[in-house]
Amino acid sequence: MDAIGTENTSKNVDSTHEGNENTSVEIKVLFFARARDVTGLTDMPLVVASGSTAENCLYELMSKFPSLKEISNCMVLALNEEYISESTIVKNGDELAIIPPISGG
Repeated sequence: MDAIGTENTSKNVDSTHEGNENTSVEIKVLFFARARDVTGLTDMPLVVASGSTAENCLYELMSKFPSLKEISNCMVLALNEEYISESTIVKNGDELAIIPPISGG
C-alpha cells in the first residue's frame, strides 16, 4: 500500500506543478496572411505557463498585438501542422500557427 500511496502523492505533486507559473514552456508562433500583416512578423517565440492552452496563447498574443483581435473570430489554429481547437494544451517546443482566412483569385 505504501507504493500506491507514494505514487498517488507523486501524481498530486506533478499536477500542482502544471499550473505553477514558475514552470513555463516556450513555443514558436507562426503568422500567416493577415496575421503576418498586423504583427509585422513571420514568427516569434512565446513563453507561457506550463499547462497553457492555445486559447491562452492567443490571449497573450492579442495583448502584445491588439490588432490581432480584428481577425480573432475567423482564424484557425494549427499545432505542429495539425488543425486544433483552442482548448489544446501546448507543450515545450511546439509550433502554433495562426491562420486567418485567405482569399485570392
